[in-house]
Amino acid sequence: MSRPALAEASRIVIKIGSALLAEPETGALNEAWLDGLARDVAALRGRGTDVLLVSSGAIAIGRRHLGLPAGDLRLEEMQAAAACGQIRLAHAYQSALARHGIGVAQILLTHEDTEARRRYLNARSTINTLLALGTVPVINENDTVATAEIRFGDNDRLAARVAVMMSADLLVLLSDVDGLYETDPRHDPEARWVPEVGRITPRIEAMAGDVGTSTAAGGMVTKIAAARHAMAAGCHMVIAKGGVDRPLAALEGGARSTWFVSTATPRAARKSWIASALEPRGALVIDEGARRALAQGRSLLPAGVKAVEGAFERGDAVAVRVERGGEAGRGLVAYSAADARRIIGHKSREIERILGYRGRAEMIHRDDLVLDEEQAP
Repeated sequence: MSRPALAEASRIVIKIGSALLAEPETGALNEAWLDGLARDVAALRGRGTDVLLVSSGAIAIGRRHLGLPAGDLRLEEMQAAAACGQIRLAHAYQSALARHGIGVAQILLTHEDTEARRRYLNARSTINTLLALGTVPVINENDTVATAEIRFGDNDRLAARVAVMMSADLLVLLSDVDGLYETDPRHDPEARWVPEVGRITPRIEAMAGDVGTSTAAGGMVTKIAAARHAMAAGCHMVIAKGGVDRPLAALEGGARSTWFVSTATPRAARKSWIASALEPRGALVIDEGARRALAQGRSLLPAGVKAVEGAFERGDAVAVRVERGGEAGRGLVAYSAADARRIIGHKSREIERILGYRGRAEMIHRDDLVLDEEQAP
């Protein structure tokens, strides 16, 4: 199995744990460490890599400013601390990255934002736009409105969901541990380090212990869960020790870490999911010219669609059928059935005039389309 390299990734999600950002005793922001991380992010951006940050720390920082006591907090106290700490955390990222000429944007997500189809698409579209405009999204769970029932519970799993949603090549979990061990290294000085994992087996799951700190919600169990989710979507993952100056540079330099290597690619995994896991809610009937264009790797445009069947919403899976022919494939449609019926047969430049808003130029983007010949037998 060939271990990937940080330099090979075109889009990286970096998860930063609370223990790295907040001083354990005081809850004060570790500005020196954040400056080193900003230098790493600037270096990645300088070679054309998209970078997304999933950052913990809002509650740990906010509780200090609100004077909340040490120990477990009630849900409403955690939400209050998050509201106070998030604004300070966002400002800290803004200041650190501004020194490198990099803008930031804050994105707060709940569990439903990555599950409900329309929210998922809106979040994905917004983050893609921010990346295209050269901005680094700083993402956190929306602790101020999340409840115990819908919370991610830790940002390891949130980071994995973001990585999958954004088709990232690599998820980096910066933590207070330097990887996976066969036994808990805190209690076993002879614990054997695991450098690479190609599949999450029961044995790998059994290695996960409660490795965390008083300021962090997640442990190794949540990191293994994150790895399972990321790898299934074709995203590699690495657990690395974050508490060093410039942790990503250290990782590139060969610092100890554990790599979880996926055998798929994000694009292939996404297309497999579209082809096999989603039930079509309707169909788009296309002409022969559109069929030829799709076979050449192009997107499906409204001009090539002859009819719309069924009732579906934006983001639903639909079948693509050729006029006087069979099914050509399936994909995720960019318009509801009602809007699709209004724009079929028209040029993309006419969409705004017809619908009254500027939607996507494609009915189905090529990245969201799977043709029958692409599907594995």
